[in-house]
Amino acid sequence: MKLEHLLLGVLALKPATGYDLKKYMDTSGRFLRSNTQMSQVYRSLAAMESRGWVVHEVEPRPGATDAKRYSLTEEGATVFLDWLTGPYHPPTRFEEPDLQARLAFAGFMTREALIGLLDTEIEERTREVARYRFRDRHLETAPELPFDEALAARVGEWSHRTGAAAKDAHIARVAALREELRSAPAASPVTPTVRAQRPVTPEETAR
Repeated sequence: MKLEHLLLGVLALKPATGYDLKKYMDTSGRFLRSNTQMSQVYRSLAAMESRGWVVHEVEPRPGATDAKRYSLTEEGATVFLDWLTGPYHPPTRFEEPDLQARLAFAGFMTREALIGLLDTEIEERTREVARYRFRDRHLETAPELPFDEALAARVGEWSHRTGAAAKDAHIARVAALREELRSAPAASPVTPTVRAQRPVTPEETAR
């Protein structure tokens, strides 16, 4: 998952300025990616515009710097949907935000695709539990620095126990969402309108 995917997702909801996108990353998006800087948002917007994924319109603001409001192009919408509905490969750590990032834009997915995404997550995490939960966690050590083996063992056991409980809770939450989606009545999808791409004038680019 890249920052561009998240920004495209926000723009798929509605056109936004760089400030609006940074505000999203500081609020709802802070759980999907940490410490996103304004400079990173603007660099990503510039790169996406050069690739034809987004376009901008200049909004005059009397007494203040004019703002650029960005919107998706058809190509940008395709890139976003290819990521959102493409193959999902669960990361090694279930705490990583890859799944949550896709769930943040679940409204752009079909129910079947979303359930398939959840199935993949559940199957992978269940395999991890079966493979690693009861592994031999003993480590041969020969520290040359002062080392409290009993303290290390106690903290290690706590980490294993709480980590296992967190993973079990994660699997249970994902399974509960899957069952909720299976049993809930289907809603009528709303087809979003993608704004047509237009050339940006040199005057706008210079702003």
